[in-house]
Amino acid sequence: MGWRRLCGGFLLMLSMTSAMAQEPFYSVILEGGQVYDGTGRPPFVADVGWIGDRIAAIGDLKQAKAALRLDVRGLAVTPGFIDIHSHAVAGRPEQSGVFRQPLAENYIRQGVTTVLGGADGFSPLPIGAFLARYDVLPAAVNLGLFVGHNSVRRAVMGNAHRAPTPEELAQMQALVAQAMEEGAWGLSAGLRYVPGAYAQTEEVIALARVAARYGGIYIPHMRDEGRHVLESLEETFRIGREGGLPVQITHAKVSGPSMWGKSTEFLARVEAALQQGLDVSMDQYPYTAGSTQIGVLLPEWALAGDSAAVQARLQDPETRRRIHAAVVQNLIEDLGGGDPDRVVLAFCRWDTTLNGKSLAQVLQERGRPVTFEEAAELVLEIQERGGCLGVFHVMHEEDVVRILQHPRTMICSDGGIPDPGVGVPHPRNYGAFARVLARYVREQRLLTPEEAIYKMSGLPAWRLGLQDRGVLRVGAYADVVVLDLARIQDRATYKQPHQYAEGVVHVFVNGQAVLLDGQMTGLRPGRALRKPRPAGAKTTPPGNEGRPAP
Repeated sequence: MGWRRLCGGFLLMLSMTSAMAQEPFYSVILEGGQVYDGTGRPPFVADVGWIGDRIAAIGDLKQAKAALRLDVRGLAVTPGFIDIHSHAVAGRPEQSGVFRQPLAENYIRQGVTTVLGGADGFSPLPIGAFLARYDVLPAAVNLGLFVGHNSVRRAVMGNAHRAPTPEELAQMQALVAQAMEEGAWGLSAGLRYVPGAYAQTEEVIALARVAARYGGIYIPHMRDEGRHVLESLEETFRIGREGGLPVQITHAKVSGPSMWGKSTEFLARVEAALQQGLDVSMDQYPYTAGSTQIGVLLPEWALAGDSAAVQARLQDPETRRRIHAAVVQNLIEDLGGGDPDRVVLAFCRWDTTLNGKSLAQVLQERGRPVTFEEAAELVLEIQERGGCLGVFHVMHEEDVVRILQHPRTMICSDGGIPDPGVGVPHPRNYGAFARVLARYVREQRLLTPEEAIYKMSGLPAWRLGLQDRGVLRVGAYADVVVLDLARIQDRATYKQPHQYAEGVVHVFVNGQAVLLDGQMTGLRPGRALRKPRPAGAKTTPPGNEGRPAP
């Protein structure tokens, strides 16, 4: 009998040891947080654990073992946010001479773990080479790219103000196809910028059809976002229909005092296009100001050719008079916001004393009258010196809110990775995602937390066809954010933009901690994200059971 008890005990121990051996050992367990899974569903309390770079369990993991266990009770656990419109693609040589992406702390402290570059029609070419370099020397965030129409056109035609020849169009189509083969997520356009502004609609359709063959999307900075925004919408819809691909209206807005309130009609046109079967969605940065080069105030024709050609036009009295008149009109009716004080110089490389000053302030300091005519002349003088980055206060808060609340609108920054302390850039670089959670969720209650988080994660992932990111579920990549919804806050302002957002506690990218207890770890686990081929695009966003699809 004793032998049997001894044998039974041994077998029981062996069984327990075997069971323990089979029990997974987690890399990280987040214990007791409010889980917002990125689908728009209400939160639930659960533990989240992952092994390596993939989420392995969501549930009760109190008895499980982990290399790192964090008590996150009272905090929100969300998917890493996806910035579908970013300019975070410019690497810089470090002191060692190695070319490396900036760390992207401004994004991490907002909870952003994936950025899509190549926006507004401008992208690296070839895309494959850029992504290969990112494989070796990444930042702390994942990076995908669109192929830019402007970059493709410039590579083939320079800044020529004409239609392409059949041979040139074929070359552009080949470049788009190459970029899509190399992993681009779609075709971006910047039809407000040179040289894209010189393209007829048919040219863009021809390139969109190439991107469509690879399951890509069309994401344009439309030809006009001010007085002619509704016509630009119709052009965008036409490109989507005839190109045969989904449309993402990027940084959706109505700009200029004459257009304030027109977001109602803007969204009505979007709804009509949806009813007609076009797959349309939008993104938005949550501010009433935009930012771009000051040269955007000049008519497009004045910027054709190289810099010498532009200078020659500015030096010819009659041509300068025509350009000046167009800038005056733009200041009054569109990107000037009807007031020279609404255009602020963000970064002038050739005279940093201008940084942070409006056109009106510069005129006052120089003893010149603050008129639209004098402001236009100042713009031409700035352009002659090499131009400046500007911030343009041209939107109305009611329009921003109306577009933000639309179920097909997701959040973007339209920002990059600025050098801390350099210039006076738009605060969206540091605060866009945190601002939505602080201002429009917590303070104004215009969105629920789950709606806002969905707009930052599951919705852009769906739009891109980005598999296994943007949601918290078993098998997804462990891009995970822990934040305090009661404390999250954007600190960047127009006058003091170089301030990181607060309230994000932990951030993990591909399972590795890049922010831990509010401190950057210095790790760079970001990956180059290439669109797979063929793309098995979904027709409805994830997790919409019991709620309307956007």
